[in-house]
Amino acid sequence: MKQTVAVIGAGSSGLAAARHFVAQGFEVHVFEREDDLGGNWNYGKPCARIYRSTHTISSKPGTEFPDFPMPQEYPDYPHHTQILAYLRAYAEAFHLIEHIHFSSSVRQVEPVDEKNARTRWHVTFEHGYSKSFDFVVIANGHNWFPKWPEYPGVFSGRMLHSAEYRTPDIFSGQRVLVVGGGNSGCDIAVEAAMVADRVWHSTRRGYWYMPKYLLGRPADQVGDLMLILKLPLWVRRLAASVMYRLLVGSPEKTGLPRPDHRFFETHPVINTLLPYYIAQGDITPMPDIERYDGNTVYFSGASAVEIDKIVFATGYRIHFPFIDERHLNWQSGRPRLFLNMFHPDYDSLFVSGLIQPDSGQFGLVHWQMCLASQFAAAVRDGQPAAELLRRHKARPNLDLGGGIRYKNTSRHYLEVEHWHYRRLLQKWIKRFPQADYGTID
Repeated sequence: MKQTVAVIGAGSSGLAAARHFVAQGFEVHVFEREDDLGGNWNYGKPCARIYRSTHTISSKPGTEFPDFPMPQEYPDYPHHTQILAYLRAYAEAFHLIEHIHFSSSVRQVEPVDEKNARTRWHVTFEHGYSKSFDFVVIANGHNWFPKWPEYPGVFSGRMLHSAEYRTPDIFSGQRVLVVGGGNSGCDIAVEAAMVADRVWHSTRRGYWYMPKYLLGRPADQVGDLMLILKLPLWVRRLAASVMYRLLVGSPEKTGLPRPDHRFFETHPVINTLLPYYIAQGDITPMPDIERYDGNTVYFSGASAVEIDKIVFATGYRIHFPFIDERHLNWQSGRPRLFLNMFHPDYDSLFVSGLIQPDSGQFGLVHWQMCLASQFAAAVRDGQPAAELLRRHKARPNLDLGGGIRYKNTSRHYLEVEHWHYRRLLQKWIKRFPQADYGTID
C-alpha cells in the first residue's frame, strides 16, 4: 500500500506540495476549508486577504513555478484574477483536483507517538471525522491572522485591518489614517488618496520605496541581473542607492522619513506612486501613534489630527490553530525549522511556504516541496541520503539572508534572500535521486 500524505491547504503552497508528493508515489490528500482552491489569491473567499486591485509585487519570471511557466500574454506583474487562473491551470496540468477535499476544515493535528521521529499523524476535522497519515504537510499560509498594534486610549472612529480591505470607496469623503509601511499599507494609502478628504500615513521608521521598474525592466529582474553577475553585496547596495536617487530622489525631498537602515535590510516595499502622492500633498507622512482620545490621534512628537477611519496594515501573526506549538519547535514567536520547513525531530512533518522572500514565492516553494518530497521518499524507502539531512535538520538555526542582516522585527521572522535560499534548496536536492522537477542552476 502507498504511504499517505495529508496536505493542509489548497493555496499555492499546498498545490506545490501535492504536485511533488504525488510525483514521488505517495497517496496524497489535500484538505481545503474553502469550497475552491487558490487560498489568498481567491478574491472574495473568507480566507483571502487580497483587495480588488492587487497585483503581484514580484514580476512574472520570479513568481511562477519553474516547471509551469505563466502564459506569455500575462503582464510583468499579473493581477490576482490571472494568478488564480494560473493556479487552476497548474492544478489541472498535474491532475491535482482529484486529490483535493474541499470544505474540509482541519481542527487538530497531533502525532500518534511523540517520541518516534517517523510517527504517523492523527488528523481530526471540524465535522468530527479523524484519520491517520504517514506524513503531514502544513500549507495553510502565514498571511491571514491579523496582527493588531495596541496604543493607549480609546478611538471613537472605525478601525479595520488591511485583511478586511477590498475597495477604496469606503474612504470616500473621509479623513483616513493608514498605519504600516509595507506593501499593503502603501497601496491602501495611495488608493485612499484618490477618494478620501485627507490621508495620513503612519510608519515607525522610514523605508526605501522602490519603483516597480528600473531602467525599463521590472525592479526584481534588475536585482537578479546583479546577482547573476555575482556582484558583492556592497556593490549592489551602491547601485540600488544610485538608481533610487536618480529615479525617486532622496526621501527627505519627497517628504518621506529617512530610512534607518541600509538597502535590503528590510522586506522590499515596491510602490511607484507613494512618493509622488506625498510630494504633491495628497498623503501626509506621520510618525508612530502615541495614543487615542476620541477621534483625535496623537503621534510621537506631540502632533495630532482628527481621524474618521484607521486602517492597520500591520501584517500578520504566524498562526497554526490546529497544532500545538511544541510540535513545531516554537521559539521566540515562531517555529524554528531547518530551511523553514523541516522539524528538527520529526521526519514526517513539513511546512510549505513558511517564508517571506524578498522576491518570488511560488518558485521557492516549488524547490521546497521538491526537497521535502524527496526526503520523505528516502525515509520511506530507507535510502541513506535521508540520514545526512536528518543530521542537519537537528540544528535548525541557519542563515537564510545570504549575508544580509535584516532588521530585528517580527516582520522579518520568516525573511529569506531568494537567490541564496533557492541555491541552498537546490544544493540539498542534488543529494537525492533526481526526477524531472525543473532545471537546477
